[in-house]
Amino acid sequence: QVQLVESGGGLVQAGGSLRVSCAASGGTFGSWTMAWFRQPPGKEREFGAAISRSGGTTYYADSVKGRFTISRDNAKNTVYLQMNSLKPEDTAVYYCAADTTGLFRTSSSARDYHYWGQGTQVAVSS
Repeated sequence: QVQLVESGGGLVQAGGSLRVSCAASGGTFGSWTMAWFRQPPGKEREFGAAISRSGGTTYYADSVKGRFTISRDNAKNTVYLQMNSLKPEDTAVYYCAADTTGLFRTSSSARDYHYWGQGTQVAVSS
């Protein structure tokens, strides 16, 4: 019954910025570790960023560190990914995911996440 719904994807020029959002329903959002994964065309899904229950701790893949920022607003049951200095290689479907254990393991494994959104497309042109 848990549902995660991403939004905010689109087409952006290299060097530009975009913010994607993920709204959760049907669960105790504030008790979950949240993360963003992405899947480039023709490639496997890869980890991007994770954030702890209260938002005090974050963890990023090297590929996005320094350019992307994950945040959350527990009052709105929403997690965000602010993407700056976008590159063509950032083109992917972006998925949010929830680890309902609430353990912040700095995990890069999709197997640790229990619920997934439908994804939102981000395309970066050069």
